[in-house]
Amino acid sequence: MRSNPNNLVSNHSPLILGVSGASGLIYAVRALKFLLAAEYTVELVASKSTYMVWQAEQNIRMPVETLQQEQFWRQQAGVETQGKLHCHHWGNVGASIASGSFRTLGMVVIPCSMSTVAKLAAGLSSDLLERASDVQLKEGRKLVLVPRETPFSLIHLRNLTALAEAGARIVPAIPAWYHKPQTIEDLVDFVVARALDQLNIDCIPIQRWQGRD
Repeated sequence: MRSNPNNLVSNHSPLILGVSGASGLIYAVRALKFLLAAEYTVELVASKSTYMVWQAEQNIRMPVETLQQEQFWRQQAGVETQGKLHCHHWGNVGASIASGSFRTLGMVVIPCSMSTVAKLAAGLSSDLLERASDVQLKEGRKLVLVPRETPFSLIHLRNLTALAEAGARIVPAIPAWYHKPQTIEDLVDFVVARALDQLNIDCIPIQRWQGRD
């Protein structure tokens, strides 16, 4: 369910969904599911390493061709027709989302690998995911990173701090328990909802904390 629409950003502008090579692709799949079901326009870019993670975690081959990728991601998310989805090849640094003149609601990188974190903290843009993320920072738009790693080394923490100081929002993939999760999806959806909260997007029906009398 969506809260008061007057308090939320419009879903007419696209949201960039970045998927890096960290473990936990279910986070990206669930985020996409709810965004498309809520009729958002999603510009999706998966890093080169994501192909290997799909193979390792699910024994599934993610297509390279972008139109086939759109069908693939919709199939994984279980949303056939709702919303709009455009997939971009990781190496296409001339794509629309690589330019600051392309207006967006912001970008979520979920899950976000420590390699991606390190490159963003150093200002490197070796592929489209990193370039699109860098654009959000330079344009002063919202960039939300969902690191899926444990434990964090001092280097990881310093890189994450540098990105937070540059304006990124850091939402580690750490679920809560007060909503009494019953399934893995319940745990995942809590993290996804908190990530999207940073963009003022409320499209996931989770039990939020109401306080105690």
